[in-house]
Amino acid sequence: MNTLQTGDKAPLFNLQDQDGNPVSLEALLKEHQVLVYFYPKALTSGCTVQAEQLRDHKAALSEHNTVAVGISPDPVKKLKNFETKKELNFQLLSDEDHKVAEDFGVWGLKKFMGKEYDGIHRISFLIGQDGNIKHVFNKFKTKEHHQVVLDYLQEHNA
Repeated sequence: MNTLQTGDKAPLFNLQDQDGNPVSLEALLKEHQVLVYFYPKALTSGCTVQAEQLRDHKAALSEHNTVAVGISPDPVKKLKNFETKKELNFQLLSDEDHKVAEDFGVWGLKKFMGKEYDGIHRISFLIGQDGNIKHVFNKFKTKEHHQVVLDYLQEHNA
C-alpha cells in the first residue's frame, strides 16, 4: 500500500453518490476544499460514529470552506440506506471496484480476528482547491475524527 502524502496531487475521480448522481472531485474543488474520507463499510459501528460526527459538525467544516465526502466500496443502494437511517447531510460515494481507494493508496491488506483480507484503510485527505493534498489524517479514533480535522483546520486557518 502506497498511500498518497501531503503535497501530492489528488487523483481526480468520478463516482456515483447515494442517489446515483455522478460526482467529480474536480467539480467539488471549484466550490470548496474537500475532505475525502475513506471508510470500510456503511452501517457498521465505527463507520456510523464517524459519519454521524461529520453530519453533526457540517456547519463547523463549512466555516473553513470544507465539504466532506465519504468513499467506501458499498453499492449505491446501501449508501442510500446509510444516509436515510442516519440522516446524513453529505455525499457518500460508491467505489465498488475500489479503484479510487487504490489510486489514493488506502486499499490493502488488513487483519481482523486472525484473518487477513484486502480492504479500505480508514484514512482521510484534505484536498485544497488547487487539487493538492494539504493534509493526511491517518491517526485518529473514529469518534474523534471530526475533531482532529477541525483542530487542523483551525490551527492552519485552512
